[in-house]
Amino acid sequence: MTTRMRVRMPGWLRTSLGTWLRMPTWLRRPGVRRIVVRGAATLLPVSAVLAVYAWTHWSLAGSSASPPPTAVAVVVGLVIGVGSMVVCFRLRPDNGGCFGALFLAMALLATVAAADARATRSGEAVCVVREATSREQGSHGEGGPPTRTVHRVELRCPGGYPTALKDDKAMASKGEKIRVAYDPRRQVSPEIAGRSTPWGAFVATLVLTAITTLLAAWPRKPERDRGDRAGR
Repeated sequence: MTTRMRVRMPGWLRTSLGTWLRMPTWLRRPGVRRIVVRGAATLLPVSAVLAVYAWTHWSLAGSSASPPPTAVAVVVGLVIGVGSMVVCFRLRPDNGGCFGALFLAMALLATVAAADARATRSGEAVCVVREATSREQGSHGEGGPPTRTVHRVELRCPGGYPTALKDDKAMASKGEKIRVAYDPRRQVSPEIAGRSTPWGAFVATLVLTAITTLLAAWPRKPERDRGDRAGR
């Protein structure tokens, strides 16, 4: 009995999987299939951008309980990005799909930049300036960078961090209070809150995603020709 089951199982399993994975009859119709493929291609850019933003923000946010290692974060991000580009081209294997994949790649890069700017320095603290100093930092040798002034403030913050800030611009005088944005994991140097904003990257992401979506939704040339003939 055991031998018979072993002989019959592959055929039974193959038949069951074939029935389950077989494309439904209604989806085989050219018109329905074309609508489904175009809908998937239209939704893909937004879905890919949201997935990359969520993964990047969670990987970089200092408030994450157990963020993944850097190598894992990079590999998963690449898999999502490259996979989305391949699917974008496979859903529309023409010039529209080629340019769509290109714009999608740029949109995903802008998404990573926006998530990085928003999540890297997720902590904020109001600190008191204990000391403020400035010094000239000159160039060494001919053709070097011009002389610049480096401003440094010593801070007293809740929890003892951050302890100091450096910037090319004057930040505050001794005794004043300033709001500081910092990385709770202390992997990125702190800065004045609001100095780095993600809005430029967000705008670039929206524009590039919109272009990719339009390219995905734009009818192919045979479809436009059929529409022109039908309208005559």
